[in-house]
Amino acid sequence: NLETSGARERILSNFIANHVNVSGPDLEEEFADAASLFLTRITTWLRLTYLLGGNINIQLDSVKIFLSASCGQRYLSEFLEVGGILTLLEILGLKSAREIDKCSALQLLETISKCGRKYKEVICESYGVRAAAECMARSFSAETQQNGLSLLHSLAQGNPRYQKQIHQVLKDLLPSTNPGTQKVAAQGLRQIQQLVGSPTPSLVENVLALLRSVHSDVQYEASQLLQMLVEYEEVREVVMCGLIALLTPTLDDVSRATDAPLAQHLQQAAAAKLLGILCDSSPKLAALAV
Repeated sequence: NLETSGARERILSNFIANHVNVSGPDLEEEFADAASLFLTRITTWLRLTYLLGGNINIQLDSVKIFLSASCGQRYLSEFLEVGGILTLLEILGLKSAREIDKCSALQLLETISKCGRKYKEVICESYGVRAAAECMARSFSAETQQNGLSLLHSLAQGNPRYQKQIHQVLKDLLPSTNPGTQKVAAQGLRQIQQLVGSPTPSLVENVLALLRSVHSDVQYEASQLLQMLVEYEEVREVVMCGLIALLTPTLDDVSRATDAPLAQHLQQAAAAKLLGILCDSSPKLAALAV
């Protein structure tokens, strides 16, 4: 308790380096049955300092050692009892938090999520889905966005009560002006679409709009998602008709193209390429395109 902040960070750095993949009993032996006291000190320090900034990722990574420990269920319960999940969600929304801090918070939330459906629901009930999505939308860090997507994917698995909510927030991210967010949103929808059943025409429209992107990785993810969506009979015709419509711009499209001609041409080229792929893969789809 009397150590300076720098000395505490060195202690935690050594702790992290020397305790990867340890078990709960190992931690208890290391701390003479006082591992919970050490965890309490870390979480107390975190709650006292996270609003002030600083190197909080080292505190989060230290907590992860405890929560990841096999046979360490008690540590998870202790962390939740002191409001650990709410603290992590608040870190995601802090303007002062660094990207590395947000990544550590997202990873720790995913660790909690993987402990079972009960914990997934606790995170979701604490508005964790919205917090993760907003963090992804604001961030321009590919690592943060991927960690956010990994958390949402984990929350959707074996958690039917919140699968539609997670699907909806990913759908809402598609019109984002952040290309990294658009990319991971399309990836996420491809991963969890089968969990929520048939897609809607509005989803198809949002994905078709991504073909206007000047970013090749966004176009690629949109094309991959459309190839998956066309497998659903409910929207098969919507996908094909939408792609065909993109080949012949409307008057509104032409007027908008004067401001962004490259985007218009990219959309047409992407639609033509995808139509060719779909028609080659299935006579049934080729018939719809005629």
